[in-house]
Order: sequence, then structure tokens, then C-alpha cells
Amino acid sequence: MRLDELIKQKAYEKPVLILRSHPIIFFGNIILFAILAAIPYVLYQLFSTIYPLALNGPYGYPLVVLAVSVYYLSIWLFLFSEFIDFYLDVWIVTNDRIVNIIQQGLFARTISELDLYKVQDVTSEIKGALPTFFNYGNVYIQTAGEKERFIFKNVHRPHDIRKQIVDLIEVDRSYHKKDMPTP
Repeated sequence: MRLDELIKQKAYEKPVLILRSHPIIFFGNIILFAILAAIPYVLYQLFSTIYPLALNGPYGYPLVVLAVSVYYLSIWLFLFSEFIDFYLDVWIVTNDRIVNIIQQGLFARTISELDLYKVQDVTSEIKGALPTFFNYGNVYIQTAGEKERFIFKNVHRPHDIRKQIVDLIEVDRSYHKKDMPTP
């Protein structure tokens, strides 16, 4: 999906940062998928040892194949939906605004935006050993508006992103001060 399909860019606006969660975040889902995928094999080995004739009958084997097929289709669907949710959560920082695109399940998406000159505070945090080692964390953007806080979850190099956003805010505020009439 192209950027101009998601947001309507202004003529002077250009994207500065396009952010997603760090790929290591999805690694936990892959490990869970591998464990879930191994369960039928372990159960087959267990049942073939304890009840060797139960899986060889005229009804037992087709039912087992059907159940295992449904099981594998279900965990593939789980992995696919988790990947879609992971990949389509995007934060776009332009020279004028911040766009927050959050995918909620397969068929729901929330898009919210915030003008840079309205930002009051930008905070970054890295908590824990794994986030420190892989240098990912959260960036919080505070405003006085209706939606008080934008959160960039588990992004790579959160301290650098915070600094870039603060620099963009200063430039945008100076631009908006020029446009304001003086009393």
C-alpha cells in the first residue's frame, strides 16, 4: 500500500520517518507458532506408542488427518493475522504532522493524525534487557487535545526518533509563528 493511499499529503509535506515495530517483537509469535506446530507430531508419537492400533482403523486415520489439517489451518490463520496486525501498524512522521495507523484485527484500521506544532512533550523509553540489547522501545507524544497521547510501540532507536521529532516540532513551530498575525 502506498503512502498517498493512506493519507492525503499537503503540497509542501514530505515524509521524514516511516516507523514500524521492531522485527524482534514478531519473533515471539514465530516461536509460539513453532511450538503449536510441533504439538500434533508429539501427540502422534505418544498415541502410536500407547495405542498403536487406534490410528490405523478405517475411521481413526481419516479423522486424525482431518483434525490435524484443521488444526494447522487454524494456527496458520493465527500467524497470518498476527503478522498483518504487526506489519500494518505504522507511524508516519512528516515535516508537518504525525499520522498514527493502527490495524485492529484483519478488517479494522484506525488512522489518527496530529499537527506537530500542537505537541507538548515527546518522551522515549527503553525498559528491560531485551529492548536494551536490541535498542527498541516506546516513544510517547503528549498533546493537550482529545487524544492525549500517541504511542509508537516497540520502535527501533526510540531516543533518536524522539530527537528527530523534537527537531521537527521546533521547525514547524517557527513556520507557524511566521503565519500568525501579530497583535
